[in-house]
Amino acid sequence: MDTMGAVGAGIAIFLENLFPPLPSEVILPLAGFTASRGDMNLAAAIIWTTVGSVVGALVWYAVGAAVGRDRTRAILARLPLVKMSDVDKAEGWFAKHGVKTIFFGRMIPIFRSFISIPAGVERMSLTVFLLFTALGSAIWNTVFILLGYQLGQNWDAVERYVGLLQYAVIGAVVLAVVAFVVLRVRQNRRDRERARHRVRRHDPR
Repeated sequence: MDTMGAVGAGIAIFLENLFPPLPSEVILPLAGFTASRGDMNLAAAIIWTTVGSVVGALVWYAVGAAVGRDRTRAILARLPLVKMSDVDKAEGWFAKHGVKTIFFGRMIPIFRSFISIPAGVERMSLTVFLLFTALGSAIWNTVFILLGYQLGQNWDAVERYVGLLQYAVIGAVVLAVVAFVVLRVRQNRRDRERARHRVRRHDPR
């Protein structure tokens, strides 16, 4: 950022979108702190980091579009605990709520990057995708840049608090996955039991 200014902050956020382990919660407040010292224009920092977010999201959208709906469904159909009826429901849900998902998803750690993939798979209107990605990203980036700007030398305090949110998101995802697996295994067992009962009732012996 000292070398390239706001453009450097934008490149850093672009890379963060491609490789989520790079934390925007560190990059953005640091950009705000740099602006507070007068080494970077505040508005330029917000604009360039938002551009970086949108371009990074566009890469993942292209990945989703390249994989395509049919290939994605074929992959999911091979997974042992996935039912295609669930996939159909997920597609229907995304078709109905996709715009809100893209907008609010840009403000959720971890999901910020990968939320663009289903948008590409479903071939969401590129204009709509770019618009709501830009809006969500601009809000997220502005909040954290301004926090870094206001906190000055203490800009790194932002990362500590947002880290708690990230851990909460990870924990919720883990619990949701465990719950899904447990419920699906139980349901599969019940389905097999029902199938055996039906076979016994129709057995001529």
